[in-house]
Amino acid sequence: MEVRLQKVIAASGLASRRKAEQLITEGRVTVNGQIVRELGSRVDPDRDHVKVDGRHLKAVEPYAYIMLNKPKGIVSSLRDPEGRPTIKDLLHGVRLRMFPVGRLDFDTEGLMLLTNHGQLAQALLHPRYHVAKVYLVKAKGILSDEEIDQLERGITLDDGVTAPASVKKVRKAEENSWLELTIYEGRKHQVKRMFEAVGHPVLKLKRTRFGPLSLGDLPAGEFRFLTDREANALRVILRSKQDGSHAGKADAGPTSASRVRRTARRAS
Repeated sequence: MEVRLQKVIAASGLASRRKAEQLITEGRVTVNGQIVRELGSRVDPDRDHVKVDGRHLKAVEPYAYIMLNKPKGIVSSLRDPEGRPTIKDLLHGVRLRMFPVGRLDFDTEGLMLLTNHGQLAQALLHPRYHVAKVYLVKAKGILSDEEIDQLERGITLDDGVTAPASVKKVRKAEENSWLELTIYEGRKHQVKRMFEAVGHPVLKLKRTRFGPLSLGDLPAGEFRFLTDREANALRVILRSKQDGSHAGKADAGPTSASRVRRTARRAS
């Protein structure tokens, strides 16, 4: 697959993206023996021979994908200026340079995806592709049907109205509510802010699905590499971004089942 030349240089670890662009414009980069100065040039790392200052680039790391079950009390970045434990501390034995696709709050647990595939990460986080994120939510008090309808229709927050969501009751409780919430955005503290807006603060929050990935029975604090099937399902999203299609559009909003539930509640 062809990618921009500066990305290939940056991926090799030789230089940052900006420095790679400088190397190109200075005429210090050759592709198959020819000097290339155009920043828009594309190459196939598997076929083309790229040199910088006459030296071959180091082999690019293979793309890798990791699912992590983040526990509470862990920062979802690779380093923390406050010295708190981070997800990097959980990746024992992983030598590849991996980075998280999105984040979870310090006190939120559940599924996180890590990868060294930058284009894929951008596609998964881009708002245009509406990648579904599913959370198990324990909220204070019992939500009424009207409050659930508000969450599904969209909540007005200080940064705008949230996109339509899907809410499903998963457990019965006398004092608190257990719900499954599906959203298609990635605003900061979004789930907590949505529930606070309807008067039911979040007591516990766990992400159980991210796009086509499901947390399953992966223990808290543990990780695993994705299966080929799971990785291919993610690549479908990337291909839809690259060719401008809308593959996977089934995740673009609340399901018809969600709309049926709302209708049934109003009729009851």
